[in-house]
Amino acid sequence: MQRKTKGVVQLEWVCPNCDGRNPGPAKTCANCGAPQPENIQFQRAADEKLITDEKVVQSAKAGADIHCGFCGTRNPATAATCSQCGGDLKEGKSRQAGQVMQAAPQTPKVITCANCGTENPGSAKTCSTCGAPIKAPATATVAPSAPAAAQAGGMPASKPKAKPFNWLIAGGIGGFFLLCCVAILFMFVFPSRSVDGTVSSVYWKTSVPVQEVRAVDYNNERGSPPSDAYNVSCRTESEEVCEQKTVDQGNGYAEVVEECHTETEQYCSYTVDEWTTIQTYDLEGYDSYPQYAEPSVFSGQRIGDSTQSFQVTFSTSDGEINYSPDSAAEFQQFQPGSSWTLKLNALGGVVGVE
Repeated sequence: MQRKTKGVVQLEWVCPNCDGRNPGPAKTCANCGAPQPENIQFQRAADEKLITDEKVVQSAKAGADIHCGFCGTRNPATAATCSQCGGDLKEGKSRQAGQVMQAAPQTPKVITCANCGTENPGSAKTCSTCGAPIKAPATATVAPSAPAAAQAGGMPASKPKAKPFNWLIAGGIGGFFLLCCVAILFMFVFPSRSVDGTVSSVYWKTSVPVQEVRAVDYNNERGSPPSDAYNVSCRTESEEVCEQKTVDQGNGYAEVVEECHTETEQYCSYTVDEWTTIQTYDLEGYDSYPQYAEPSVFSGQRIGDSTQSFQVTFSTSDGEINYSPDSAAEFQQFQPGSSWTLKLNALGGVVGVE
């Protein structure tokens, strides 16, 4: 698999103290001045752009930030001692890194300030009237795979907290499908009414195929040809499949990478000798005794599997109703002039005969 770096983007984080949105590299909240908590989760910004400043890019690729083990202050990965208390950062804890991050939710055109009601542009982080922080649309991160976390050099990712299961929605969906199934059963399977009928006519048709081995050509079939195929000609088609991912670097930035791999598929044309129907002999009748043709076959030929169909027509108060028995034995029960009770579904189809 080929992995290409597309560039670096800046993330953001939401202050748990005031809900203010801040640039990923910021160590304190621009709105209330509170320090960034150790367990804060970075999010992708709705207006993210690839960074072109080389110094910023190098800083972003330096590795996950380290929280001081003594005072909790966030320090860059290249620091040896804490900028706040001077403590040795060997006792610190690197931020989680390596998560493949979900895209930020689509930003609305207008966001109403919850504090004063002023309408602000969707990209605004603070209200233009009162300065109150404007909450960002909710987003989430996806836990990294083991290789991604190891490559990013961060601490192993903890298992994300599962969202509580919404039984109300699940119950509503389940109830809807249950109603649909019940409706289908009542329409097609369960009888809804009965009607008396008299057999007015019967009809049968039988078909007997004669087969012989013939060469059958197959063209552009996906996969490998059968072992008994001949005149085989195959080709391989290749396609490069790429997926773009945004990977958290644990320092307020994320690396945008493109992972590509090649998928191949084989297509073959070939010839196979197969038993092929060359002629079908049909018989039909309007009595209760179906017959089957007995064609003569030559060397290299055989009789294939015969097929049959049956139809019984009943005269009822609703008019003529047709019924198709499943077997010859059932068909022969319906002698012309005999009376039967027909079980009908909601659509008028016969679901049973007594």
